[in-house]
Amino acid sequence: MVGLKPSDVPPPLGVKMASAGAAACIADMVTFPLDTAKVRLQIQGEKAVEAAKNIRYRGVFGTISTMIRTEGPRSLYNGLVAGLQRQVCFASVRIGLYDNVRDFYTGGKDNPGVLVRILAGCTTGAMAVSFAQPTDVVKVRFQAQMNLDGVARRYNGTMQAYKHIFQNEGFRGLWKGTLPNITRNALVNCTELVTYDLIKEAILKHKLMSDNLPCHFVSAFGAGFVTTVIASPVDVVKTRYMNSPPGQYKSAINCAWTMLTKEGPTAFYKGFVPSFLRLGSWNVVMFVSFEQIKRAMMVTKKRVDANN
Repeated sequence: MVGLKPSDVPPPLGVKMASAGAAACIADMVTFPLDTAKVRLQIQGEKAVEAAKNIRYRGVFGTISTMIRTEGPRSLYNGLVAGLQRQVCFASVRIGLYDNVRDFYTGGKDNPGVLVRILAGCTTGAMAVSFAQPTDVVKVRFQAQMNLDGVARRYNGTMQAYKHIFQNEGFRGLWKGTLPNITRNALVNCTELVTYDLIKEAILKHKLMSDNLPCHFVSAFGAGFVTTVIASPVDVVKTRYMNSPPGQYKSAINCAWTMLTKEGPTAFYKGFVPSFLRLGSWNVVMFVSFEQIKRAMMVTKKRVDANN
């Protein structure tokens, strides 16, 4: 077997939440440049961005290359601190709580239906966004911020960004884009976790693979692709709206309508390739790490309990 063996005892809630938060941070550190490239492609077309020396981004690797050439390699990790803060708050809830919420809806019965899984994914996704939203706002704004000579920087540090947004936009600024983000993350969470669940169960049921790293890799990659197709339009609207200065859009719906009328329906799939590269790779790293960290924590817990 490749990797650690699954535990004989189901992991407790604390282990699942800690494992999910740690695994998501690892995945973010590995895939953050792809996420930054995705944000830059999604906001391309806005006047404030086009004014910055007419820099144009073409494709995910072209965007990364342009950013390194014009802003330096550190620009690819703009907003990483806020991104890690987000994952600690966010992934630990949306992923760590999923099994427990799913079992709550079924009353602990085995083989829950797809609708119950979807409901559980939507629930934990919405719960996570409700209190982790400020970290996402700061992350997106840092990723959108250009490090160019002659272009004023909106924020100089993560804590300064929180303070600046609160002072200038109030609590509403920190929770800006909550509705599209809840919509997006409900879609992402239920699609991501349910697809991973179903693919993994099908692989194990038909004995195509054992419950180890290759199984987790295939399940995570499939989940990443399906999630990108479904969630990409909402993700673009969320990014545009959260990055916008006060007054540019009246609401998330107005932002979506402006995109549709001015840029056409294809605008909703701007940055699709980096979104898929990022979500696909993020899912692989996160789920593989999650399964292994969870099992490692259970092995450690078993040893500690045995010594006591």
